[in-house]
Amino acid sequence: MSAKNKIYFASDQHFGIPDIQSSKLREKKFISWLEEVNKDAKAIFLLGDLFDFWFEYKKVVPRGFVRVLGKIAEIRDGGTPIYFFVGNHDLWMSDYFTTELGIPVYHEPKEFEFNGKTFLIGHGDGLGPGDKGYKRMKKVFVHPFSKWLYRWLHPDIGVRLAQYLSTKNKLISGEEDTRFLGEENEWLAQYAKRKLEKKHYDYFLFGHRHLPMEIEIGKGSKYINTGDWITHFTYAVFDEKNLTLKTFE
Repeated sequence: MSAKNKIYFASDQHFGIPDIQSSKLREKKFISWLEEVNKDAKAIFLLGDLFDFWFEYKKVVPRGFVRVLGKIAEIRDGGTPIYFFVGNHDLWMSDYFTTELGIPVYHEPKEFEFNGKTFLIGHGDGLGPGDKGYKRMKKVFVHPFSKWLYRWLHPDIGVRLAQYLSTKNKLISGEEDTRFLGEENEWLAQYAKRKLEKKHYDYFLFGHRHLPMEIEIGKGSKYINTGDWITHFTYAVFDEKNLTLKTFE
């Protein structure tokens, strides 16, 4: 085995909230994690909501996040592959990461295979049963006309409006989804079980729920949620044999 033989997964950093100073502290902690895992990382997967808000204007980059963007660029330039899955807070991401950082961006769950193990990876928003209000809202938000219309807002107004909605609108903030619902009621676990009816996956890996969890959903199949970097500071790591959840201290 090579020295770089592990694959890391993390999600829901939500940099930018609740205020600049506390967000910077979390950002520095996440950068320390990136530096640490890059020592043996074969690849790093970021499963969405890296920022609490991100909108790609044609000529403007949202203020802040310089440290984490710089570290991600440094790691990618050093040869470690990084993959990004769009979350519900950065769903207006387009090609900035791809063109500027060389990082592929995915808007839907995607299949991967590592060392003979099959993975279905995504952020997790809008999947599974229920959540109809958010699903309708997401269709409106990602429509090309909506993005075109929003781009006409001055960035100072657009960013401020998005930050307000992020914290006040429960459909976006997901505050009510941070409680464990029980294995039978976890909707991402239900989504994974339905996918198993058509094809076997060894691991289903998602974020969005802000709760680190591992649930056996079938014979030889497991659903893992990576938690968040607001209260849990958790991540998942695949060591070529097993996928496990860990906490960064």
